[in-house]
Amino acid sequence: MADEPQLQAKRPVSAALAGPYGHPFHPILVTVPIGAWVTSLVFDIASHVVHHPGFLTQGSQWLIAIGVIGALLAAMVGFLDLFAIPVGTSAFRTALVHMTLNLLVTAAYAVNFLWRSSTYTEGGSVGLGRLMLSALSLAALGVAGHLGGKLAYRYGVRVADENTQAEGYTTGRARRNAGSDM
Repeated sequence: MADEPQLQAKRPVSAALAGPYGHPFHPILVTVPIGAWVTSLVFDIASHVVHHPGFLTQGSQWLIAIGVIGALLAAMVGFLDLFAIPVGTSAFRTALVHMTLNLLVTAAYAVNFLWRSSTYTEGGSVGLGRLMLSALSLAALGVAGHLGGKLAYRYGVRVADENTQAEGYTTGRARRNAGSDM
């Protein structure tokens, strides 16, 4: 059957761990690192504007840590989604690049966290090198997110099939009439 690889990519390897059919956990979990890391960059920039930036630099460091933990949790669930994609397909190659970029970004933020640990109690603004590493990491995260969107919206990975999606666009009367035909 020609649609078998596509249907395989829509079904979870483990619904308990990866999320039920048509509602994967991975897209929900990625909001934690994205939000934490975007906010940490805002704190980094703000630390150059205020007179006493210590609270912002410390807040940024902890947001980076929260993002790393959230990214690792999202990656574990993302691996389960990856296993549902047939090897050798465009979707699988896109998923590998998506995964690699995200793991590199997570490693960069882990390094950034450790780099900041040496200046944690100084109370000054975030150093330019640390700020640039955050900005570059966030840019790479944007590329990885674009690829994640391609997996979901173009290839339909872990998205319900079209017949299931069509249920959401059927009026109540049409559903009742279709049910009476059975």
